[in-house]
Amino acid sequence: MSELSADGFRKVVTDTVERVSASQRKGVLRAADLIVAALRAGGVVQAFGSGHSEAFAMEIAGRAGGLVPTNRIALRDLVLFGGEPPTLLGPMLERDPSVAHRLYDLAPVEPADIFVLASNSGVNGSIVEFATLVKERGHGLVAVTSLAHSSGVDPRHPSGRKLSEIADVVLDNGAPYGDATMALPGGGAVGAISSITAALLAQQVVVEVVRQMVEAGEAPPVYLSANIPGGDEHNHELEARYAGRIRRGA
Repeated sequence: MSELSADGFRKVVTDTVERVSASQRKGVLRAADLIVAALRAGGVVQAFGSGHSEAFAMEIAGRAGGLVPTNRIALRDLVLFGGEPPTLLGPMLERDPSVAHRLYDLAPVEPADIFVLASNSGVNGSIVEFATLVKERGHGLVAVTSLAHSSGVDPRHPSGRKLSEIADVVLDNGAPYGDATMALPGGGAVGAISSITAALLAQQVVVEVVRQMVEAGEAPPVYLSANIPGGDEHNHELEARYAGRIRRGA
């Protein structure tokens, strides 16, 4: 057991990052294959994660060094684009399967799009229903989840299925049951890790997508930081190619 300290947590993170990088390499390559194929077919990457998994979607969509043809779907879209009252939002919303249909309908989705869904537990109603709907509509689906956590809890979706059972590619973020990594003497734990390893997986997939495009002689549509000279102009020119397909600033 690692020492309960900042340095102890650093060691946990380092060890987990190495383990995830090694164990998920084939999955990362497969995910990149699917995304490249979708982009070449005119699709964009639709990313969704509820709770802290929304951080994964933010790694995929709309950040410096990332792909431009990406769109982030979030529970708040029900308010921003669906006209629902802000009081609708709450920690229990992610457990409602019906939410998935509203989010899908509100998003600028086209048939060639590929979806990347993140959920540490992989069992809540909205994420499982979303995954089910995505596959029913014929889209490719990459999932990021904790297999250790997901295998240790019961599904909350009426179908009895979990996210990992639906996706074309499953990337295991390596987080333990409960996410936190360092046990406390009186019970419980601290040092959650799923956001760290999910961000790693997101960036590895993006880098692999770009590598494939560069090696094929294609110019990858990648964001520059908006906080460097010429960044805004570069980004706006690329975003214009996907007008109506991607949303920014929400």
